[in-house]
Amino acid sequence: MLTEVLENLDIQENGLYVDGTLGGAGHSLEIVKRLGGDGRLIGFDRDPRAIEAAGERLREYGQKVELIQRNYSEMQNTLRSLMPGRADGILLDLGVSSFQLDTPLRGFTYREAEAPLDMRMNPAEELTAEEVVNTYSEEALRGILKEFGEEPYAARIAGEIVKERERKRIRTAGELIELIRRAMPEKELKKKGHPAKRTFQALRIEVNQELAELKSFLADAPELLKPGGRLLIITFHSLEDRMVKQKMKEWENPCTCPKEFPVCVCGKKSLGRRRPVKPIIAGEEERKENPRSKSAKLRIFVKEREE
Repeated sequence: MLTEVLENLDIQENGLYVDGTLGGAGHSLEIVKRLGGDGRLIGFDRDPRAIEAAGERLREYGQKVELIQRNYSEMQNTLRSLMPGRADGILLDLGVSSFQLDTPLRGFTYREAEAPLDMRMNPAEELTAEEVVNTYSEEALRGILKEFGEEPYAARIAGEIVKERERKRIRTAGELIELIRRAMPEKELKKKGHPAKRTFQALRIEVNQELAELKSFLADAPELLKPGGRLLIITFHSLEDRMVKQKMKEWENPCTCPKEFPVCVCGKKSLGRRRPVKPIIAGEEERKENPRSKSAKLRIFVKEREE
């Protein structure tokens, strides 16, 4: 959703912008191209390989760019030591990046049978999908698949996993996919879409604590923006989108007074506005060229200008 992002960031030539999820630096490159001599881009990613690749891609822009290997949830404390003020725009493009998906050894894809069950966005962290699958209790696995994957066959899949690992350790994507297929009824396997999609999503979210990271970031996000600054968040599944939507609505209307009160007495003022109220989705041409964009939703919040 590059076009939509650039249009809605409303990039100011000498502004300060933050890309909280660098990935392959596709968005960052186009942002920094539009910055003038005093403009600045700060990029975050927990993946050291993404930082390295982005550094190469953005090298020619020199001091306009600063890249930091940290989770975007750590943005507030990090930016305090870097920025003379607050940001004109912040972008998050959530979920796994194409940069990671296209590397089978990272273990994010269910389309490579021999891929390891890894799924760590930061390879230095300890917890892997293999550890989750082979050591979590059946109850814990069921809960993760149900909560993070919204998987209707969570109990059956968890049962098959526990049964199989008593025989041998589950190590590859192909081994896990076979168990998922075994747990599902034939009618479900005939439906459109890969049967392992929800399970892989759930494991990835657990390994990387993605929803906890998002919740932590959203607690502080408005404080990071200048008056009139913009926060853009691209989500790829309903769990993320629901969190972002609810938080932006709360920022827009934080009043806690009972509905029957004729006027607000709680004193909580709006922090800004959603523009537009509904999410922006990828255009038809992009959806054809990039199937991943079909589930993308872009939500935008503009901080209130000071009077």
